[in-house]
Amino acid sequence: MTLTADSALNVAHVLTEALPYIQRFTGKTVVIKYGGNAMVDETLKSGFARDVVLMKLVGINPVIVHGGGPQIGQLLARIGKESEFVQGMRVTDSETMDVVEMVLGGLVNKEIVNLINRQGGRAVGLTGKDGDLIRASKLTLTRNDPAANEPEIIDIGHVGQVTSIDPAVVNMLVQGDFIPVIAPIGVGEDGHSYNINADLVAGKMAEVLHAEKLMLLTNISGVMDKQGKVLSGLSSREVDALIADGTIYGGMLPKIRCALDAVQGGVKAAHIVDGRVAHAVLLELFTDEGVGTLIRR
Repeated sequence: MTLTADSALNVAHVLTEALPYIQRFTGKTVVIKYGGNAMVDETLKSGFARDVVLMKLVGINPVIVHGGGPQIGQLLARIGKESEFVQGMRVTDSETMDVVEMVLGGLVNKEIVNLINRQGGRAVGLTGKDGDLIRASKLTLTRNDPAANEPEIIDIGHVGQVTSIDPAVVNMLVQGDFIPVIAPIGVGEDGHSYNINADLVAGKMAEVLHAEKLMLLTNISGVMDKQGKVLSGLSSREVDALIADGTIYGGMLPKIRCALDAVQGGVKAAHIVDGRVAHAVLLELFTDEGVGTLIRR
């Protein structure tokens, strides 16, 4: 196929626009939380894998942390077990935790590894148990009961929070030119496995690795104002104001808090990225406009 003059100029413009970003980020680490539509749609999955391989080839070090909630729900349904949620968290008894480990640490993790490897990358799958990567503790929720003197403590089973991350195994893989793909499963002092929110793991991983960027793929266009317009760039102070006046609320709050914590913990910038857009990661990383919301210190 022969390029027209206009098409050739467009290709040249894209490449020259990307050049300063490639120069700026060469040798830097970018942690990407992979989930949502980008993890389900076949075209988006293939595009994501190619994006990650290209990042590695131009000298950037991508580290992937993935979710898998829908896939866990599907397997639970197949074995006749109903999914139960409290405050957006999956209630995870011992049987459910077995399914979580099979899906996140097995099926989903290895599918992502395979996708990246088929595009010419060298990916290696991990869970938080490998190399003592993610230490966790049990997460408990509380619920205010007007009839009680104290908040009610709710036990949701094997759901955890990050207590510490030892990045030695991730650093070893990055230095060996591999792409780490991490399932958000931690292990407690009691030896039990814990299912941890993938956004939280990605944020903590970005802090510990002193990442240049944290990218959270979502199923929305980004952080929006009250008129529904995407806010492309925000400072920590502006985010605090948007939370205070109710512009940011509901399901976006945990993602925003995760991004804020990462930025305040030393990550240069965090991005809430629309994963429904083909090649969203490259567009956010290498173009002037991007496809989401950038949060910076």
